[in-house]
Amino acid sequence: MRKLYITFFILFIQITAAYSQTPIAKSVVKIYTVTNNYNYDNPWQIRSQSSGTGSGCIIDSNRILTNAHVVSNSTFLQVKKAGEATKYTATVHAISHASDLAILTVDNPAFFKNSDPIKIGNLAEVRDKVAVYGFPTGGDEMSITEGVVSRIEQRNYAHSSSNLLTCQIDAAINPGNSGGPVIKKDKIVGVAFQSAMRGENLGYMVPSPIINHFLKDITDGKHDGFPELGILFQKMENPDLREKFQMKKDQSGVLIADILYDSPARKILKINDVVLALEDSKIANDGSIEFRKGERTSLNYVVQKKYLNDWIKVRILRNGEIRTFKIRLTVPMNSTRLVPFERYDVPPTYYITGGLIFAPLTKNYIFEWGSQWFLTAPAKLLNYYQNGVRTKERKELVLLTKVLADEINLGYHDIDNIIIEKVNGKKISEIRDVVKAIENNKGLYHILEDDSGKKIILKKEKVDKYSSRILQTYRINSDRSADLKLKSGK
Repeated sequence: MRKLYITFFILFIQITAAYSQTPIAKSVVKIYTVTNNYNYDNPWQIRSQSSGTGSGCIIDSNRILTNAHVVSNSTFLQVKKAGEATKYTATVHAISHASDLAILTVDNPAFFKNSDPIKIGNLAEVRDKVAVYGFPTGGDEMSITEGVVSRIEQRNYAHSSSNLLTCQIDAAINPGNSGGPVIKKDKIVGVAFQSAMRGENLGYMVPSPIINHFLKDITDGKHDGFPELGILFQKMENPDLREKFQMKKDQSGVLIADILYDSPARKILKINDVVLALEDSKIANDGSIEFRKGERTSLNYVVQKKYLNDWIKVRILRNGEIRTFKIRLTVPMNSTRLVPFERYDVPPTYYITGGLIFAPLTKNYIFEWGSQWFLTAPAKLLNYYQNGVRTKERKELVLLTKVLADEINLGYHDIDNIIIEKVNGKKISEIRDVVKAIENNKGLYHILEDDSGKKIILKKEKVDKYSSRILQTYRINSDRSADLKLKSGK
């Protein structure tokens, strides 16, 4: 048995060595990252430095393709090719957090010597055999695992919470594999990016259509992201529901339940319209479309194939009459949310006056409740995170997150995480409204009102006199984040 094990081990080494000499292997990259994440509980601070590794591959124009989550919030990056010892400094050239993709560049041309760019292939087929290249933790050398594409559908991306096309594969994807190429016939058909929460040897890759969308998007030097139509819809699988909205037996679609404030369809479509088709894709009563013969996914896939400011054809049924509209897709995906998904590479927004700390609610802030945030965060905030949409009256959910204790704010020290409705009689739609209401106040008092009608009242004279002292006591350099300084001119 021992002899058999040694023979297998030697064979494994030989196979690994053979793989490492292939043209693909010479273009696979290990990425070393140093990151500093932001502290949303004390938004004027950053957390301690941390380091990690990931994978990537060389594509055309001396670019390195990897995952956004590998390099997000990074302060220093290095890359090393498989089978080589020298590390080179790299920089982030472009990044898409929605699709969890990024492009790195290396200024030193020596890095790309003896490496050919890997071409990007077409969308894989179910049951295609693929190989995942990368540098999972547990060793320093490149690893190759093989598997089969088992499912293609829309799925939430862990990094961004965006719902995009994904391929499931039965090859293991472990920490460090992220960003590595998934290869079929010497072409990239995906980028490894996450594993299943349950089940063994189940991983997911960002498929080539999403990769190509990202690469085409950044050709003009900026990243716009995926557009969205900005409607909420419900399925129409119930026959009585279809009958009520005058649908014929050969018709199918989804019912518009709401049109969001920022939606480009706001003045074109109406609530209770039935969306029958997008472009030439007929919508089924379960909200799916056929994206390839015999394969279905969410209707959102049709929108996500477009680019920002593209036009999309929408066929609807309104009061029994079929109508067709063209709508320009002017807003990026998820921009209609009241509470943004997790943010990266930008510091948190905050404003402090009289020791009161104001900030818009984001998923980053909810994460401050720890790994079980979905159980431990306040139920009211979780409800807004799950269901809140932007309106004209409320573009952000502004919180008084906590109070920096001082004698001028006695009696308010235990207040935290309350939703601010009004400041000095002004309705609050976004955090800049708080800044304006405070700084333009000519009255004797600052009066803040939360969503339950409770009030916080501070004398304006005391706030003006002692706010800087509070900042000094708590070693805070600025009363506001940089984005509010730029907007207000302070």
